[in-house]
Amino acid sequence: MPTDLDAVLAALPLVDHHVHGASAVPLDRTAFETLITESDRPIPAFMTQFDSQLGFAIRRWCAPVLGLPAHASPGDYLARRAELGAAEVNRRLLAASGIGRFLVETGYRGDEVLDVAGMAAASGRPVAEIVRIERVLEEVAATGVSAAELPHRFRAELAARCADAVGLKSIVAYRHGFAFTPEPPAEREVVAAAGRWLADGAARVEDPVLLRFGLWTGVDQGLPIQLHTGYGDPDVELHLCDPLLLTRWLKLVEPYGVDVLLLHCYPYQRNAGYLAQVFPHVYFDVGLGVNYTGSRSDAVIAESLELAPFSKILFSSDAWGPAELHHLGAHLFRRGLGRALRGWVDAGEWTSADAIRVATMIGVTNALRVYGLEPTP
Repeated sequence: MPTDLDAVLAALPLVDHHVHGASAVPLDRTAFETLITESDRPIPAFMTQFDSQLGFAIRRWCAPVLGLPAHASPGDYLARRAELGAAEVNRRLLAASGIGRFLVETGYRGDEVLDVAGMAAASGRPVAEIVRIERVLEEVAATGVSAAELPHRFRAELAARCADAVGLKSIVAYRHGFAFTPEPPAEREVVAAAGRWLADGAARVEDPVLLRFGLWTGVDQGLPIQLHTGYGDPDVELHLCDPLLLTRWLKLVEPYGVDVLLLHCYPYQRNAGYLAQVFPHVYFDVGLGVNYTGSRSDAVIAESLELAPFSKILFSSDAWGPAELHHLGAHLFRRGLGRALRGWVDAGEWTSADAIRVATMIGVTNALRVYGLEPTP
């Protein structure tokens, strides 16, 4: 029989505080395999992405949701996926995830996946938006704005986008890394950098001055700010994504009363735990690392519980594309959190009541508090 902790974990209406939309189109084998890796390179002919921790987890835990035996072959799995169709696959996997609320970041290839309304319809759960700072800056630049006008226009557009959002997200880790000058740039620096950027005709904002301007404009909105940290696709230089490099910037942000949420963090989850312990406004999760470490995700989750106060840890899946990632993010998180907490209860270190309370904080109530949300009906 399940223990009380098992039952609570299974029923938790998790708040996925950083996630993207699910794919709404059929995915053939090549398309599916390119979406279950963070590599953006062609898959070598000698291998398959199903031979990975994530690939094995999909065959074990998603196959039964689609009506197949556990450990179904990749070929059988993809055939069943095609038979059901994208809408039914999404409905089954999102429902099976038990996620109670999605905070959807819409700035990454948003036209290729379900938007906020689409995710709400597919899941039947409440959905709110997280706005990507750099995407808004790029959209403003694409309107033909002058360098002198860009700072004002961006501030106005970001404020307008924040009116219906619950948080912001920055990908400065991808575009430059965290070894940036932490202070806000002067207006003249922003205009000069904007002039160089617009003259080059580049679509992506990569200038560190403009990235800092975006970050600090985000701080001025007063909403929680998420930062991609650590592991990601080859666009990142991982050694520059250690959250400890943000220490000076975090100190400068602290007086503003804005919460900073470090996303994913792998392999720097212990460094993120330190920052969450020493700074009242810093929170973190191990989102992206959970799916990709599969059967080893228990260890990653346990390490995230070592140092940080439990009121500073959240759940996210960072799923984008296949709804398998939404489902697995939740399933593996529940399992890993449960195994860590149950071990301490069985050893007499914790009471079962305390374990249940902490699981509920991490899975649900911390996110509700940070983002100012009401509990899921």
